[in-house]
Amino acid sequence: MGGPPPRLHAYVKVEIYSDVVCPWCYIGHTRFARAAERYRAKGGQVEVVLRPFQLAPDVESRGEPLIEWLAAKFGGPERAGQMMTRVVSAGAEDGLELNFDRAVHANTFEAHRLIRLAAEQGRGEEMLERLFRAHFTDGLDIGSAEVLEKLAGELGVRVGFGAGDGQEGAAAVREDLAGARAIGVTSVPLFLFEGRFAVSGAQPEDALLAALEEVAERTGQTPAAQAGDGCDDDHCAV
Repeated sequence: MGGPPPRLHAYVKVEIYSDVVCPWCYIGHTRFARAAERYRAKGGQVEVVLRPFQLAPDVESRGEPLIEWLAAKFGGPERAGQMMTRVVSAGAEDGLELNFDRAVHANTFEAHRLIRLAAEQGRGEEMLERLFRAHFTDGLDIGSAEVLEKLAGELGVRVGFGAGDGQEGAAAVREDLAGARAIGVTSVPLFLFEGRFAVSGAQPEDALLAALEEVAERTGQTPAAQAGDGCDDDHCAV
């Protein structure tokens, strides 16, 4: 999308639907963060709301190698290898190190709960980035309560994942997941601008900046009222 530069202090709200184990989401978040930084440097304002999505909501976290699960899901090691090679190359162009050979397959519900609780403490985007890096670069099991506790501690996020944990935030995550299904989200990342304009996939940084500028031009400066299978090209889908 094109258009004139944003007006001074033009405000845009962006809801980003993603899953922590989606490599294109990692790439897309990285590109959007840079686009948002450039937009703010021009005088604009961006409110980012992180929305959860689960590509594999029924899997169990057993500490299994991700590469084995991908091979089983996508028709064998060769197909999975082609997919990983493509996304590793794309990530490297954005300065990201994606180590699929180290990654651990995990259910992401608790990771999404941690992101929500971190966001309530003003650290949501930092927590999401740390979880992406933990999964794709460090080879940590983000389905492990112990690992999540450690990552939360690194950022000073107060949350419990051990015995006696009251599951704070779990109901809200379930509600958001249901909301994503209700509006028809089937692939991520998805960027929803002002609840009206959707951009799907890990689009280039310049395209995301252009989207911010055009939406600002269309909607004005005040907040708006809230209203395929695989990981190919620039997104992951259920």
